[in-house]
Parts: sequence; structure tokens; C-alpha cells
Amino acid sequence: MVTKTSKRVKEAYKNLDVVKAYPLKDAITVVQRAPKVKFDETVELHFNLNLNLKASDQNIRGTIVLPHGTGKSLKVAVVCQGENVNKAKDAGADFVGSQDLIEKIDKGFLGFDCLIATPDMMRDLSKLGKVLGPRGLMPSPKAGTVTADIERALREVKAGRVEFKNDKQGGIHLGVGKRSFSEDKLYVNAKNLIEAVEHAKPASVKGVFIKSVYLSTTMGVGVKVAL
Repeated sequence: MVTKTSKRVKEAYKNLDVVKAYPLKDAITVVQRAPKVKFDETVELHFNLNLNLKASDQNIRGTIVLPHGTGKSLKVAVVCQGENVNKAKDAGADFVGSQDLIEKIDKGFLGFDCLIATPDMMRDLSKLGKVLGPRGLMPSPKAGTVTADIERALREVKAGRVEFKNDKQGGIHLGVGKRSFSEDKLYVNAKNLIEAVEHAKPASVKGVFIKSVYLSTTMGVGVKVAL
């Protein structure tokens, strides 16, 4: 089967040296100059990491607040009770509840991008692990989404806090903004994410930690980044 290459992709490759590793700023310029599509694409970083995934201490997970946000308006649900309900509503939560929200999720409601919970609700929420876990929505203390400080967590998520973690192949894939962002904003967001991943290197990893990093848009070609 022969796969046809679109005119847009062919045009993108005209300005790209596929074997070259570009400094981050130059990689962003290459991505931004490629032909556009009809929607505002997400600009993404793709990491290939040197991890022994059989070792429990070599799984990467962390959070970072992107200085210029993600460009995406996130819907946030909060599972809490008592006085925290009003705090969550006042802080801008899109959905708030306790047992009623847990039951709603159990019945199939997943109309949110992030789920925050207070520690006292985790025992009841844990039964939804099979529903929330595979979708990356299960609250976690490491991700800052299990917390007694609901207001702070909401502010950070709405401001652009994102979670990064490796997949089963030892990669991390995360958006750092939209194509409509200026190159400077994309550079700051991308630079902060690269530094955060570098700092997350497990002590047991020997040698080079980040094997490679590529920058791309949702529908665009990958540009290798020189670290």
C-alpha cells in the first residue's frame, strides 16, 4: 500500500533538515513556518527517555505550571464535602460534589479535563480507579490533585499546571501551547518543560537520560531539538 504525502506535509519538509537537531528557538520557528491547517493546533514536545521500566524507581511523574498556560480552557471537577464545596465553586470549579458526583462519574460522566479531590474523599473515589486511571484522570498527591487546599489547586490548574509522566515505551508527550502563541511564549513554556523533565531524572539512571526530544504540532512534522 502506497501512502500519499499531502502538499502541506511536502511544503513543511522543504524548510526542514530531518537529520539536523535544531536549537529550541529554531525548532519553534521551523514549526511555526510550516503550512497551517484549519484549526489552532497544539504544539507538542515528545521525549524519548533512557528508562528501565521494569525498575519501580524509574517511572517519571511530576507537574509543572506552564508560564503562559496551555491555550486550552480546562473543565475541572472537584470531589469534596462540607465547606470545601463553596470554596471550590468560588474558586471556579466547573463541577463540584461529593457522593453525588462520584455516582455520576460511575455512571459514565467524564465531561472534565482534570479531577481534584480532598484526602477525605479518596477512599470512596478509589473505587473508580478502573474508569479514571486509564484516562489519566485519577487524582494523585504527586500530581497535586489530592489536596486539602482546593483553592490553590484550582488556581494552578486553570493557570496552566500540567502533569507529565512516562508511557509504557518510556516516552513523555505533552502540549506546551497553541500554534497561535507567539514564538517567545512557546519557547518559555517548552524550555520550562524540558528543564522539569531533566530535573526528574531518577538517581538510578546512568548515562544520558533524555535520548531525544522532538517538537511538532498536532498535524505537523517532527523537528528534532538539540538539548
